Amino acid sequence: MSGSFPPLRDELRGIEPYGAPQLSLEQAPVQLNVNENPYGPSPEAAADIARAVGEAAVSLNRYPDREFVELRAALAAYLDTSGGSGITPEMVWAANGSNEVMLQLLQAFGGPGRVALSFAPTYSMYPEYARDTMTEWVAGHRAEDFSLDLDAARRLVEERRPSVVLLPSPNNPTGTALPPEAVTMLCEAAASYEPAGLVVVDEAYGEFRRTGTPSALELLPRHRNLVVTRTMSKAFALAGARLGYLAADPTICDAIRVVRLPYHLSAVTQATALAALRHAPELLGKVDDLRVERDATVAWLREQGLEVADSDANFALFGRFADRHAVWQGLVDRGVLIRETGPDGWLRVSIGTTEEMAAFRKALLETLHETTETTKPTKELA
Repeated sequence: MSGSFPPLRDELRGIEPYGAPQLSLEQAPVQLNVNENPYGPSPEAAADIARAVGEAAVSLNRYPDREFVELRAALAAYLDTSGGSGITPEMVWAANGSNEVMLQLLQAFGGPGRVALSFAPTYSMYPEYARDTMTEWVAGHRAEDFSLDLDAARRLVEERRPSVVLLPSPNNPTGTALPPEAVTMLCEAAASYEPAGLVVVDEAYGEFRRTGTPSALELLPRHRNLVVTRTMSKAFALAGARLGYLAADPTICDAIRVVRLPYHLSAVTQATALAALRHAPELLGKVDDLRVERDATVAWLREQGLEVADSDANFALFGRFADRHAVWQGLVDRGVLIRETGPDGWLRVSIGTTEEMAAFRKALLETLHETTETTKPTKELA
């Protein structure tokens, strides 16, 4: 056999798979790098999930409901309590994590000759969704404070005429939320050409938004080309279950059916998500505590002379460091794992328990005071 093997697509050769660094609990007892909810399901919720999965297990010889009708109804009801109004089951779609939801959107509405667009810094998986669906990837840029320059954003959309605009709100990795006027402007810009483009507002961290920050769900009745995605991985503390979903015009959900794999949501996944939704108030009960801890963390980091992006998520992006990897390694050496992501010089810390955040603060102070001048922040410590 001659030549290279296996016969991988040329544009995929040499690319490392996506993924945050994974260290064992022995290496890093405090894990604050993937924006998980540090508070697991309560014993009552876990018992209900186990019971529901047990009931599903006796019929695993049969395929699951491929339209997951009961789950869509439950998700629609939940969204009507979480920023939406009048959302029906026909407006809801779900898949194995919001990653698969996004991939299905690009499979259905992207492809060769089409453009997907976002504004950097943005979620690092978006260009991979575009690559995997052979969609051209275009990245505009955010302002210095990570907000959107609305005039520049409109011009870029009108110039490149994307089929899909991907906008995390709160943004990952910065935590910045989009104001409603930005969503409206982009929806109108994407509707100004033929075929019109979709604007996908990714609210993976939507439940963590600060009081007074609205959800894009409010705008669904006004913009037919708006899609709002959510996940149960973050606020619901259900990252291990892999359930993401969207709300949109029913015609968009119908179009996704063309590209979805048959029976893509297992009976076990459906049972788990339904049980979790029955315990929504309980599972979401720690969200307020995490908001308080986030705001305290942002304030503390700023007191140390660091720059910190305003955050409506369950993480904080902070910097700037001449050598961020040295700071990241210093934290790992002290048993704390955070994420080396975002623009050069910045690091991201997920918000953990009170004890975990105390360990993070201690480790960061030790690291900053013991590293060389080239690894200290560009501003002097307070």
